[in-house]
Amino acid sequence: MAEEQQQQAREGRPPREGRGGDRENRGGDRWGKRGDRPGGRPEGPPEIDLDRLIADSLYLDNQAHAVVSRMRDMDSGTKSQLRRLYNAVRRACRAPESDRQHEFVMLRARLAYTIARHSLRSLDQLEKLLLQVTRKNDARGYERFKDLFEAIIAYNE
Repeated sequence: MAEEQQQQAREGRPPREGRGGDRENRGGDRWGKRGDRPGGRPEGPPEIDLDRLIADSLYLDNQAHAVVSRMRDMDSGTKSQLRRLYNAVRRACRAPESDRQHEFVMLRARLAYTIARHSLRSLDQLEKLLLQVTRKNDARGYERFKDLFEAIIAYNE
């Protein structure tokens, strides 16, 4: 052990401490350089703004791209899982106006289950957006949510 420390000193390397090797010298712990996970967990990307989504088609397109890129980075979600969710969104949009809000509430529950079951953390934003859409209970909001989901499906192909 002493020889190893002398060798490290000759090479200009800092000495190793404990079993962790030189883990401390790599810029952080397993949570990242800032150690920002357990206590001060970052929120991740900002929420999707429903009013802006309704008003701006380019914003919708950009958000779809962002969700797909996060999916590719974070999750192993399959295309068939997304297609099943998208078909449920389409069915909910076709429901009679009196039942539409209920259909979207149930869709949110289904989305939450799918996210938890398959660890699709990249879709958390969609779940939050779906809550906003359901609370607003506006036909245009439902259609824009469907459009966003359709764009996500298209960019994920």
